[in-house]
Parts: sequence; structure tokens; C-alpha cells
Amino acid sequence: MTKLNREGLAQLREQARAGWQQRWHGKQAQIIIGMGTCGIAAGARKAWDAFADELKKNNLTEVRIEQTGCMGLCYSEPTVEVRVPDMPPIIYGKVDAEVARRIVRKHIVGKLLINDHIYDRPALDAFGKQG
Repeated sequence: MTKLNREGLAQLREQARAGWQQRWHGKQAQIIIGMGTCGIAAGARKAWDAFADELKKNNLTEVRIEQTGCMGLCYSEPTVEVRVPDMPPIIYGKVDAEVARRIVRKHIVGKLLINDHIYDRPALDAFGKQG
């Protein structure tokens, strides 16, 4: 197995990013809810239900809701990552049912961030570029 250097890793990243962009074709947004033990205990299932209900009310059939394990932000559970094309991925914390509805209405529909619930990722990217 060949060892990778920074340039090789950067090239792999770009290949992965290109593949990710192809999967996005025709999609409006992606909502990823942290459903680890800590997220569920903090109310992630209620947030999931609120997202699903608000998406249905707004007839947003091209938005995907997915679950993941712990995001490493246990102090801000439930946590949700929102990915909208042409916007940076955003992690929201302390997402209850009302915040979930706000995320759909303001971030996904209105393309506006909800500043009072944005949290940083636990670690920065080694190459300095996010996305």
C-alpha cells in the first residue's frame, strides 16, 4: 500500500467531493440528525418528527432526513447538520421541535441561518478548507 502525502490526500478529497456533488443532483437539502444515545435521550426523536411534519406541510419532497450516530457535541444535543446546495454545511445544536420547524422555514426554504443555534464542529479540517 502506498503512503499518501498531503497532495495525495487533497486529490482524494476532491474525488470524494465530486462524487458527493453528483449524488446531490436534483436534491434541495439534507438534514442529518444525531441519533446516538445522547441525542435520543435529549429529544432527537421529537426533532425528527417535527422536521418530517414541517417538510410535509411545506411540500418539500426533495429534502432527505437521515440519522447518524454521535456527532461529538453531547453538550448541545440534539444536534442536526443541515446541508443545502450552495451553502456551507451547518451544525445546529439544542434542536427541539420548534427549532426544527424554524430550520425548515428559515434555513431550507428561506436560505437564512439561525445564528442562535449554530455550533462548531469538534475538530477543524487538517487542510483548512471546510465543505
